Amino acid sequence: MEIFSGEIIGALVTGTFIGAVLGFVGAGGAMLSVPILIYGFGFDPNQATTAALAVVFLAAASGVIPKARKGQVLYRDALVIWGIGLITNLGFSSIADQLPDAFITTGFAGVLTFAGVSMLRPPKLDEHKRMPVSVLILVSLVIGSMTGLFGIGGGFLAIPVLVLFFGTPQSVAAGTSLLIISINSLTAFIGHKSQWNDVQWHIPIFIGLAAVIVAQLASHFSHKTNPAILRKSFASLLFAIAVFTLAHTWLIN
Repeated sequence: MEIFSGEIIGALVTGTFIGAVLGFVGAGGAMLSVPILIYGFGFDPNQATTAALAVVFLAAASGVIPKARKGQVLYRDALVIWGIGLITNLGFSSIADQLPDAFITTGFAGVLTFAGVSMLRPPKLDEHKRMPVSVLILVSLVIGSMTGLFGIGGGFLAIPVLVLFFGTPQSVAAGTSLLIISINSLTAFIGHKSQWNDVQWHIPIFIGLAAVIVAQLASHFSHKTNPAILRKSFASLLFAIAVFTLAHTWLIN
């Protein structure tokens, strides 16, 4: 009972941290959920990505609701990006449990590094230059791949695609990205069905509930923070997690 209670407290603390990051930064839920589930709660990489998909779906779906009420969601554009990425999303979801743990964790560290770099060099949101269709297809397939393999919603790629290809205002791009993340995560979660019975669901459920509540609260105060400082701080955190993940994968194990 003490262990169970300790896990619940740890899950609530973890969810609070993840929710704060989601609320203030607008991305990064799965990028934090996966390593915490692996190294903090003893999940194997495939179980962690499956559980992270559930957490990210809950958090992103809750974030879509207030955006939708304000008319800041482009449903057609979200479905286009989701639909293009559906091939890689479902494809990689169906084989993720057959891949070596080292492949999952190493690839995840690479995604963290790329995401950190993208945080340090955000897109110029005042330039509404359209991207070629080929680039849109490529990025959408990459987002689908990341979701299927690593349980990452791909918000740090979706927003630039929406802004640069569709000429979408930042606030609307954020709302539309949340919808993309939520349906991408749900799709990949269904694709990970073979892993459902292996996950200790009480941990991600409590993480998700705490993340949803705190993310809603943090979003109300996000406009009072310095976005540049937030991006740099979050990028540093992603780099640190990537280094730790690689070290644990190839040096410690």
